[in-house]
Amino acid sequence: MVDAVLFDLDGVIVDSEPVWEEVRRAYVAEHGGTWQPDTQRRLMGMSTGEWAAYLSGELGVDRTAEQVATEVVAEMTRRYAQRVPLIDDADAVVRRTAERWRLGLASSSPTRLIAAALDATGLAGAFGATLSTEETARGKPAPDVWLAVAARLGVDPARCVAVEDSSNGVRSAAAAGCRVVAVPHGSYPLDPDAEKLAAVVLPSIDALTPDVVERAACT
Repeated sequence: MVDAVLFDLDGVIVDSEPVWEEVRRAYVAEHGGTWQPDTQRRLMGMSTGEWAAYLSGELGVDRTAEQVATEVVAEMTRRYAQRVPLIDDADAVVRRTAERWRLGLASSSPTRLIAAALDATGLAGAFGATLSTEETARGKPAPDVWLAVAARLGVDPARCVAVEDSSNGVRSAAAAGCRVVAVPHGSYPLDPDAEKLAAVVLPSIDALTPDVVERAACT
């Protein structure tokens, strides 16, 4: 039985991972750092504090972590003000799912970007609880944000289906005890270990139907 469906935001509802990569790559180059081949994969799922410290420390950006966070998020906010890159049919999928189950949102995006995305897509009212990893001790792949969202909804994570796109996101939701529906981004395929953790893997978000949710819960 499913008590709630918990969604990630970036890569599931909003196609923002390429925008994040573009913005952070340019920022690293502008401020004397060096982007590594595995940087984008490592960043996916990190909280704001975690990725800001990573850019400032390991990538050699000549700004403090606090400056990195403020300046990168400001540029993302500017991009969102121009256009929020909604994934095709994701808003309809969310609304369809909300007709059957309570919804939560567990995102690595900063709180201000979550609000901007949900307002722009008209989905703010669909979720009973939303949370950024800014407000948890650890980002993904730790389970903190999923556990906290489930707690806010008053449901057992083991009776939740989580919808994720990234390897760290899948690891995170599985560690929280959720059954995971993975919808990997075409540019960022799942690592083999993460794919094994998913109950169901879908080619696109519009394939997420109530039947798929129930199947994932029983897998």
